[in-house]
Amino acid sequence: MSLRLLALPPRGLLLLLLPRLRRRGSPAGAVHARAFGPSSFPARARVFSGMAAAGSPPPQERRVEVRERVELTEKEERIFRRLLDVVRHFGLGTQLRVAGGWVRDKLLGKDSSDIDIALDNMTGQNFCEKVNEYSELLGEEQKTIGVIQCNPDQSKHLETARMLIFDIWIDFVNLRSEKYAENSRIPTVEIGTAKEDAFRRDLTINSLFFNINTCSVEDLTGRGIEDLKKGLIVTPLPAKATFLDDPLRVLRAIRFAARFNFTLNEDLKEAASDEKVKSELGSKISKERIGHEVDLMMSDKHPVNAMCCIRDLGLFYVVFAFPEKTDPQVPDKCDQLCVSHIEVAWNLAHSIGCSVFSGGSDSKSQDEHRRLCLYSALFTPLRSTVYFDKKSKKIPVANYIIRDSLKLKASDADTVVNIHAASEKFAELINLLESNENLANVKEKLDDEYLEIPTDLVKRVSAGLILREIKDFWRAALFISTLTYPEFGSASDCLSHQDELHRRNEKYKTAESSITELELDGVWKMKPLLDGKAIMGIMQAKAGPLIGKWQQRLLKWQLAYPEGTMEECIEWMKQSQSKRQKVECTT
Repeated sequence: MSLRLLALPPRGLLLLLLPRLRRRGSPAGAVHARAFGPSSFPARARVFSGMAAAGSPPPQERRVEVRERVELTEKEERIFRRLLDVVRHFGLGTQLRVAGGWVRDKLLGKDSSDIDIALDNMTGQNFCEKVNEYSELLGEEQKTIGVIQCNPDQSKHLETARMLIFDIWIDFVNLRSEKYAENSRIPTVEIGTAKEDAFRRDLTINSLFFNINTCSVEDLTGRGIEDLKKGLIVTPLPAKATFLDDPLRVLRAIRFAARFNFTLNEDLKEAASDEKVKSELGSKISKERIGHEVDLMMSDKHPVNAMCCIRDLGLFYVVFAFPEKTDPQVPDKCDQLCVSHIEVAWNLAHSIGCSVFSGGSDSKSQDEHRRLCLYSALFTPLRSTVYFDKKSKKIPVANYIIRDSLKLKASDADTVVNIHAASEKFAELINLLESNENLANVKEKLDDEYLEIPTDLVKRVSAGLILREIKDFWRAALFISTLTYPEFGSASDCLSHQDELHRRNEKYKTAESSITELELDGVWKMKPLLDGKAIMGIMQAKAGPLIGKWQQRLLKWQLAYPEGTMEECIEWMKQSQSKRQKVECTT
């Protein structure tokens, strides 16, 4: 390339290149796209809502609007233009193809920043080095190249190179073909053609390429675009063989079906329900990979659809593996119980509104609350079920599933277990907040010889103690308690009776309002007026159980006297100490 061409602004250079690129022609199965510049698109059609249940017939005459062209953002135009400049300048002859999910999402009119580029004649690292070389010619700063080594255990079957191009991370990888041994999900990987690469992918809707060189979408399986239009989840090759090669693809199929409200193909459902496929999913796939897929489902837009599909395909006990012995024994049809609870929880949460998942000011915090609340709902039928570990210690089964079966964070398991424990306490608290019937009994439990709680503050103290245990997940605990409130009957009743849903809605909102009116939202942030050392000085006692009891008593005092000062607290403790000494002298 001449220096005069290098001096041209990017768009001018592209205009010179594009006619030559277009004259090369397009491969079979290509759909032309006005890739660089504005495009006109038909209005979005109504998309069928609700993923078909695993055992139900596919919806009739279903069509999903799929765009005829890929519309690029200005940033994407710049990136692709730069990559073409590199190919042209060094005479690499490389075909650059954006693979998979980015193409799918673009055709559905959705934004995507996940750009994976497949190369036909060189490694990702080598191409990234050429990109840096070209940047140096333009006087630009070279970027760091990250190389992700082949790691079959984590589904990384070929080396991937990453680099930042115009502030967007781009992955570069070779086109590849895969062959699987009978007893392994780790394939033998070789450099392949674009068509081989398309057919080895998990789903037809994920097998599409956008060829940057020819400005076209390539549908090399011959059915990716049509399946996208029909809203069908289909494997490029026979489903059972595809799943036996890599059983993790079963969960990926469910995840994408749930995400887009698409329908699982009948052959795919039959293969996913096959006993050998289920056995291979449990034995060949690591718990970490299963947990990652499940977590993506629970964090996505339609988690209930995904859980229903896992249940209907008979995969529940494979995905959510239980410990061998539990107390009490896991009930029959536990899978149906668990999924019915998350179904009701989802409907109830939408009925109540976004406050259920509130617990922080940022969207990330809201998403985290939502995710853990849904896990809590899913495993609510198991909240009183335990198993015994090697040290004969009782461990909640929900803890086992989250930590051992799904290999999620220990903090996730702890939070779910705490939500379950607090939800049982909230059942009593809801009654207390709504009436004064048991007020005397609660007051008797809170009072002792050194502290008497004013009757009108008993509710505040009792609620405050519970809220401090669960902290900012108190709405989730209240929500689970409302979901299982004893006077309403089983949660599954809500699926057929809207009045049950309404009653639970009212129960939640009444309790939530009461807690807010008592000024307890954020009570876990309340700091003790006196630390342990100060208490030891006032009570003239050494560190030990006695000081722990006084720290708890101090907490009750602060809840009962929210405007109390440190001086008033010290005076109360001195009086209590004097009373304690008199009692000790008498005894």
